Amino acid sequence: MVRYRIRNKWGVVSMVEVAVRTGMVALMVASLMACSGKTTSSERQHADDWRAEMPLLKMGSSASEDEPIALQRIKVVQEYLTDALKVPVKIYQTSDYNGNIQAISSGQIHIATMGGGSYANVDAQIGDLAEAILVRRDTMGLSGYYSTIVVKADSSYQKIEDLKGKKLAYVDFNSTSGYIYPRWAMRNQGIEPETYFAEAAMAGGHIQSVMALSNGQFDATVVLANGGTPEIGFGNGTLKRLARRGMIDEEDYRVIWHAGPVPNSPYVARTDLPIELRDYIRGALAAMPYEAPQAHTGMARLPGNNYKAVNRDFYEDLIDMRLEEISTHRTRAIGGNK
Repeated sequence: MVRYRIRNKWGVVSMVEVAVRTGMVALMVASLMACSGKTTSSERQHADDWRAEMPLLKMGSSASEDEPIALQRIKVVQEYLTDALKVPVKIYQTSDYNGNIQAISSGQIHIATMGGGSYANVDAQIGDLAEAILVRRDTMGLSGYYSTIVVKADSSYQKIEDLKGKKLAYVDFNSTSGYIYPRWAMRNQGIEPETYFAEAAMAGGHIQSVMALSNGQFDATVVLANGGTPEIGFGNGTLKRLARRGMIDEEDYRVIWHAGPVPNSPYVARTDLPIELRDYIRGALAAMPYEAPQAHTGMARLPGNNYKAVNRDFYEDLIDMRLEEISTHRTRAIGGNK
């Protein structure tokens, strides 16, 4: 029986009571722990000791991923986990991707939400000292999203071949959909991004990328799209979020290229946290859509969205892509032709 409670302002019952009545949470926590592949009976002999070791849980999030929406979501998680774990959770908001990466790599924070490419960077720095533990799954059961190239609708560009010799905006060196994945996909299509475009620069975020395109600084930009597939269309993504907020008219833009699916952003935890704590975090977050639907809705999640346990294997391709990107840059720096 799992012995933590989440009765609070969300109006949910305790995990113990739910487990007795339905078995849902107990089953979910047990299955997620099994998926992690790291919990043993000896490690769980002192299941309550971790609270004494962890008077404060520090969680990080990067504002550049989704600006105010990201902050709104992480605050909901902060309140929910504080109630679920009975341990205070403090949020550390960084201004860019790298701040979040360095904070968890150095141990300044214990857990973070970050893109797969950022996790690949953390993995390269500290290896097994950090692990991906959970990823969101959408209403279609998909755990991925897409990288897209967007142009202004009144431009003449209809396909990526039309952008040869033009200006392209990326998001950030550590952005998965805004840099790492699309460059890998381009190379797989026979396009060398280093030489194909006349100019390429980092805009600093998905929103900034679209604004730079709108202002005429670039001919095209790379942003994310999710909530669907290229075949059926997308229900969410950078353009749709900005349109819903009244910042742009979506009809003023056109998607001319896509690549994916890219693995969704994970929750990443340091493995020097007590394993009981990691299990509780994984189980509590996975239970949120069912046991705290108001909290889940407060994260701007659609009904039917939920979570699944993951580990490093889920992001192995992205880890390899990042290493390939770094290798390409190093080879060019010393005069190679790769």
